[in-house]
Amino acid sequence: MDYLYYLANASLTLRVVEFLHQSALPVRFMTVIHQIDGWIVRVKMTETLDETTHRNFQAFLSELGIVCDPNIRVQMALWGLETGQSPLEVMHRYQVAVVSHGKPEREEIEEFRQQFVRGLGYCPETLA
Repeated sequence: MDYLYYLANASLTLRVVEFLHQSALPVRFMTVIHQIDGWIVRVKMTETLDETTHRNFQAFLSELGIVCDPNIRVQMALWGLETGQSPLEVMHRYQVAVVSHGKPEREEIEEFRQQFVRGLGYCPETLA
């Protein structure tokens, strides 16, 4: 099962990571891509969830963001990551900012946010 959502800021993205750490969901990987106007989060499960768990997870994600219908460049980046291409290779090929791919990790998102803010000298709303 695949869940692909658009979230407005880093705090919401971190809430998804925390939820996944606290749950017993069978997560295969989580991909986080930063865009100027927000974050794309993809969560892929190792197995199909039962209907109740599926709906509960969808409801949780829908409270934080909206279902994402990415452009072709982001779709190709997500496919590339899933097929084993390195995040660096995907970033260069598709010109997207891959923040994290694999096990859901808070540290990677926090580090990206800190480096981005340091470089800009201020914190844009999407990084709050």
